[in-house]
Amino acid sequence: MSSNPVAETVASLMPRAKEELAELVAFQSVADFDQFPRSESEGAARWVADALAAEGFQDVALLDTPDGTQSVYGFLPGPDGAKTVLLYAHYDVQPPLDEAAWTTPPFELTERDGRWYGRGAADCKGGLIMHLLALRALKANGGVPVHVKVIAEGSEEMGTGGLERYAEEHPELLAADTIVIGDAGNFRVGLPTVTSTLRGMTMVRVQVDTLAGNLHSGQFGGAAPDALAALIRVLDSLRAEDGSTTVEGLSGDAGWEGLQYEEEEFRRDAKVLDGVELIGSGTVADRIWARPAVTVIGIDCPPVVGATPSVQASARALINLRVPPGVDAGAATKLLQAHLEAHTPWGARVSTEQIGEGQPFRADTTSPAYQAMASAMAVAYPGQEMQYAGQGGSIPLCNTLAALYPRAEILLIGLSEPEAQIHAVNESVSPEELERLSVAEALFLRTYAAS
Repeated sequence: MSSNPVAETVASLMPRAKEELAELVAFQSVADFDQFPRSESEGAARWVADALAAEGFQDVALLDTPDGTQSVYGFLPGPDGAKTVLLYAHYDVQPPLDEAAWTTPPFELTERDGRWYGRGAADCKGGLIMHLLALRALKANGGVPVHVKVIAEGSEEMGTGGLERYAEEHPELLAADTIVIGDAGNFRVGLPTVTSTLRGMTMVRVQVDTLAGNLHSGQFGGAAPDALAALIRVLDSLRAEDGSTTVEGLSGDAGWEGLQYEEEEFRRDAKVLDGVELIGSGTVADRIWARPAVTVIGIDCPPVVGATPSVQASARALINLRVPPGVDAGAATKLLQAHLEAHTPWGARVSTEQIGEGQPFRADTTSPAYQAMASAMAVAYPGQEMQYAGQGGSIPLCNTLAALYPRAEILLIGLSEPEAQIHAVNESVSPEELERLSVAEALFLRTYAAS
């Protein structure tokens, strides 16, 4: 890679990239303003806006989106008649979870064992730095050959849809010939990968009520209907004996044709305890990229410490359902709600409420942009061929952009490979991966402009 001038430039810019990522990671930009100060997110947004302005971007703006957060936009004009490429990343991050479980402080970029640790280092502040590196490398080697739009979202991790709604209300703003979403990742460090499908997502809150108030379990237990027990029955109905997701009416037998994920690799990546079985059937890729997956992500009930011997009058849970490509998330939500209501025992009162949704996504991998990315990645990763993988997670904006701009090609790349441990404690980014993907993106823009 070193004989390539673009690669040489990116390599020379890596110390600056580390400094900038450290500045960006230092903002506690969690878009949950009940937990984290709004000023932290606003500070990160201003940092991104200033960085774009310093690179010569025009029309740099902090966009107030309908969910109360800010997205950052900028336009870098290219040669007359050039194609337009939209580069996406998000500056908001997941909460750090248990800060005491981090080896080093979550909002302080720290180098350890050849990786840079910090919340958002990979997901997705590193993606913003990747875009900046690619553009700087092109500017130093003949110029940027396309018009570039950058959009940095401020609430992707919350799933509150602010940027999707803003884009729908201002459809001309993000229009582009090709869109590069810098929020995915390689299947393995060193294995160049584009993500060609995403599962969608829906979040449903379910509440079960059985009594006017809690009762003494000795005096009434055995005949009084227990709301928590009823809820447990309902939640258990969402899985088959082998752990497969079983929402009535939602197909769970689709297959994945592309890159496969060996069970032993998955066990290692997921840190499954010895002797504990994986759940579901089919290949691992079938299960995590092509099929629905239900997860109970929270239950409201009395904590063990301080619990009293009572029959519970009410209990509720928050359910996350990942929706496979080809299935409408709204339709899946209705099936989930109907299933929950049908499986509530003892005539208990049940109510459901949807609180978030994102559609699944499938890209056209035969398009010219994919060919350009394949050739760029072959240079950035010598001896490696670009792989196509799915991603079990959701990026709701993808479908919004696909609907708004049906002729646009959408590619998903990024820094969130398994070792990055995104959303967990001790999130990190591989600086080598940041360097190689920045080279790949720069070469992609050059190759795509010429195609």
